[in-house]
Amino acid sequence: MWIFLYNRNCYRTSILFFERFIMARFSALSMLTFAGIILFGAFFTGCTPAEKDLYVELGLEEITVDQLQDGYADGTFTARQVVQAYLDRIEAVDRNGPALNAIRALNPDALAIAAELDREREEGRIRGPLHGVPILLKDNINTTDMPTTAGSRFLEGSVPPGDAFIVSRLREQGAIILGKTNLSEWANFHSSFSSSGWSGLGGQVNNPYDPTRNPCGSSSGSGAGASANLATLAIGTETNGSIVCPSSANGIVGFKPTVGLWSRTGIIP
Repeated sequence: MWIFLYNRNCYRTSILFFERFIMARFSALSMLTFAGIILFGAFFTGCTPAEKDLYVELGLEEITVDQLQDGYADGTFTARQVVQAYLDRIEAVDRNGPALNAIRALNPDALAIAAELDREREEGRIRGPLHGVPILLKDNINTTDMPTTAGSRFLEGSVPPGDAFIVSRLREQGAIILGKTNLSEWANFHSSFSSSGWSGLGGQVNNPYDPTRNPCGSSSGSGAGASANLATLAIGTETNGSIVCPSSANGIVGFKPTVGLWSRTGIIP
């Protein structure tokens, strides 16, 4: 199983035409902090005017991690404001509007965690290059503050006793776990005939560009969530194509780590 990171960046979508711009503006430090796939995703324009205005106001459109950190440093916005903006966007385009269904569960403590990280920043304590960065996790990666289900009703409400290794490292660096993304059930070990991006617990993930198209999997929610700009980063896993296929289907670029470079402890399967 390979661990990866997603970063949505600078796709713009119209109804019939997609104009592609791919930027890779991570600093070397940001890129090397975590082994993972960083997918430069899409700014999905199917949002309500009020929700879009919030993104414009905070300057979050097409923002990179480095730009986000610059905004924190100069007081343009706070981590709590950024988290609230992403929560509003999820409500607008994932729960409503095009109803992508990429997010299976949200972290009820995300705003409180963001506020605490803001206080630490004010005191001059920066945990790392991901301090205050909202991140989505594929729902087969263990977290102690949210259930980990792999999309299966058999694991509904199941909270593991410890974080996955990569989650521990993310938290150490100041990342905010915004929520869990939907996936192909059991990371595509459910059935060879199952719909890609479907799980019994989370339902069907929809492709942000065209809901009639396959979002691919098994990291469907992470791919769609990155493409639709539902967080700054999203993390998923790959056993056989679960990175490259969502990257292709959702119009984003992926980078994979070397197998074994990071511990896969706390990941299903």
